[in-house]
Amino acid sequence: MISAEKIASLPLVPGVYQFKNAAGEVIYVGKAKSLRSRVRSYFLEGRPEEAKTDTLVREAADVSIILVDNEREALALENNLIKQFQPRFNVLLRDDKTYPYIKLTVGEKYPRIYVTRRLKKDGSLYFGPYFPAGLAYRSAHFIHRYFKIPSCTVDLTRPHPRPCLQYHIHRCHGPCVAGLTTDARYQQAVRDVKLFLEGRHGDLLKTLHQRMQEASVQERFEEAAAYRDLISTVDQLTDRQKMAAAEGDDLDIFGHYQEGPLVAVNVFHMRGGRVLDRREFFWENQESFEASEFFASLLKQIYLEQQYIPEAIHVPADFEDRALLEELLSEKRGRKVEILTPQRGKKRALLELAEKNAALSFEQRFRVMKPSSRAILESLQESLGLPEPPQRIECFDISHIQGTDTVASMVVWADGKMRKSEYRKFILRTVAGNDDFAAIREVVSRRYRRLQEERRPLPGLVLIDGGIGQLHAAAAALEELGIINQPLASIAKKEEILYVYGQESDPVRLEPHSPVLHLVQQVRDESHRFAVSFHRQRRDSRRLRSELLEIPGVGEKTARRLLETFGSLEGVRAASEEDLRRLLGPRQTAVLRQYLAK
Repeated sequence: MISAEKIASLPLVPGVYQFKNAAGEVIYVGKAKSLRSRVRSYFLEGRPEEAKTDTLVREAADVSIILVDNEREALALENNLIKQFQPRFNVLLRDDKTYPYIKLTVGEKYPRIYVTRRLKKDGSLYFGPYFPAGLAYRSAHFIHRYFKIPSCTVDLTRPHPRPCLQYHIHRCHGPCVAGLTTDARYQQAVRDVKLFLEGRHGDLLKTLHQRMQEASVQERFEEAAAYRDLISTVDQLTDRQKMAAAEGDDLDIFGHYQEGPLVAVNVFHMRGGRVLDRREFFWENQESFEASEFFASLLKQIYLEQQYIPEAIHVPADFEDRALLEELLSEKRGRKVEILTPQRGKKRALLELAEKNAALSFEQRFRVMKPSSRAILESLQESLGLPEPPQRIECFDISHIQGTDTVASMVVWADGKMRKSEYRKFILRTVAGNDDFAAIREVVSRRYRRLQEERRPLPGLVLIDGGIGQLHAAAAALEELGIINQPLASIAKKEEILYVYGQESDPVRLEPHSPVLHLVQQVRDESHRFAVSFHRQRRDSRRLRSELLEIPGVGEKTARRLLETFGSLEGVRAASEEDLRRLLGPRQTAVLRQYLAK
């Protein structure tokens, strides 16, 4: 319990307070116009009883404060601290679906674009968010096709002997190989992409027209025709955007459904008067659910760090900081933003529709209604930032005991189920001892070299059982084969963290109840089981062979024949005299029988 003297010493000014438990962990973060008055309100005898607040007060052993100049600064700081400390008594934003951005890596000599779901302060430019999520991938494909800026993971700081397939199908300028492009030409393409992603289509069209005229005057007619086609495509995109902007409202609509500590929230994203997408959130620990406090915290976490802000946000309940949050979001957007709770009419009907969908999401998540295979794959695509839902997953694992009898396995998930007929076992050829990284590199290289030789398609996702080291070993093997842009990820044991190649510094953590996590775990666990089973077979076979070799007159060849025929020492012991004579002859059979009798 925090002492009355400590509370009395707090100032009567705006700021942020942090309750800490006896171990010094931050368990709650809040903001206040007057720090002393707000903190004291938790400990007043006459305050209404509430399970969550009562528990918080009992656990709070200390309070620390940060002073700010005004409420706006307090609101922004409160949001940042909640994201940093993840206090268990705050409403924490966790969901399996975040909307993608397009990242332009302007800090590189040869910038590239990536579809990503996480914003980082790494010097890159981010454009978005895009919804539906497929719009980001369609935009990236458009950039590959018309501007030839790649999304690869090739090391462009050193030259390579040959370009990849993307260059040959005219989706990349080929900066990885000396002489295929020039710095000036590549930077020109990057400037075009930047104009396109910023929505400055007028400026882009102007420069494209100039280049088309220059190419035509200099009789580079093929190049002029390419510019003509690009101008036509950008014109069509511009017209579509103008039509969508003129069609209607631009707003987000929130609905929720709650039973006990379980809460489901749906958000409808309406753009140009049409609902373009729906987003889901889930919580499992909201013992005391107060709608006004809940949505106040949720909206801060969603919109204060989001680049795009709609002109209106509809929520089921009003809250204390609504006017302050409207002011901050309006300033960020550059135009007025309203947060409303509709009471009647069409907008109230949309709010009720969002609540009905939240109830359905609640059923599917918490009442264990199994989602369709297609829905799980789409969620997997969104969670890992894959270019498309993976219809086939191949997973690798290594098994050994203290570096002996090292083997590897590959299992296959396709069309909604494990495909046991396509599993593969690997006996390591080049790796000695306990070196998981080298083992992964060997088996991945062997597997996909064979697919190349047989001209068979690559899987939608290659999954590695392990951490970042195993992930990089697999990536190195693929790069040696000239395979780039292959979706590749690893899942670390115990923590159940997913590392996606190309964004290792930002691992993916899925909710424990997520069907996507369950799918990945199923494939990983099957790979582990298959590897361990094969390892045991090899180990038992080696031990049995060594035991059989101790028998006088039994050599390597005879031991192998016995194992292949009877499978185990018990099988040999139980074999009939006739079967043994047929395999070994009467003399060796007599020696073997005598040894086994001892």
